[in-house]
Amino acid sequence: MRFIFRAALLLLPLSACNADQVDHLSNTKELAIEAENWQVKRIMPKDLLRATRWAGDSLTRTAERELRQVLAARLQDGGVAAALPYCRPSALPATDSLARVLQASLTWVSARPRNPSNHAALSAPDLDPADTARQVARPGTEEFTYQRPVVLSDALCLRCHGTVGQDITAADYALIQKQYPQDQATGYRLGQSMGVWRASLKRPGVAEFYTMKTRKVMKKRKPLF
Repeated sequence: MRFIFRAALLLLPLSACNADQVDHLSNTKELAIEAENWQVKRIMPKDLLRATRWAGDSLTRTAERELRQVLAARLQDGGVAAALPYCRPSALPATDSLARVLQASLTWVSARPRNPSNHAALSAPDLDPADTARQVARPGTEEFTYQRPVVLSDALCLRCHGTVGQDITAADYALIQKQYPQDQATGYRLGQSMGVWRASLKRPGVAEFYTMKTRKVMKKRKPLF
């Protein structure tokens, strides 16, 4: 009798586990990945430089996309006069919002600027329109820099930056010169570099972007039924 009683006790834990209680263990892989994502990981200097490139690409592509959308709308509604105040990153809400997340500042400089305050001496490698032309650096412990060419890739931009008398009407250029008397930003062609994007980013923003970029995401599982 004593042997039978002990055997019954050993069987009790097994009989207490029904199908519903065991089924929740089927997502152990997702739980393991989520636990790994929340682990504090050491980010190496090379990882931060890679993240600087990712963050810079994201920020400048956002700026270019928003510029096209805003300028197209303004040109349609009010022509060059309406578009002029918006041809700069600081006037773009989505770009500014992303810059805050990345703890970054973004500017556009050129050897032939529209606004003299945006002038910079640039070399041929700086202006190489190749998609791989990126320059990232870490000038200080808490600061990272990013640079890539600004390429005139949309014919829409020729209305303000193309050839006067051909792409830009005399009346529109008079408006440009009234606002920017020292303008040099004309005579460009499609595919030509007009200057460079320059971004300065703080280390916390770069580190956070790296963490989110490398975070593992599980694919959604197909329903069983």
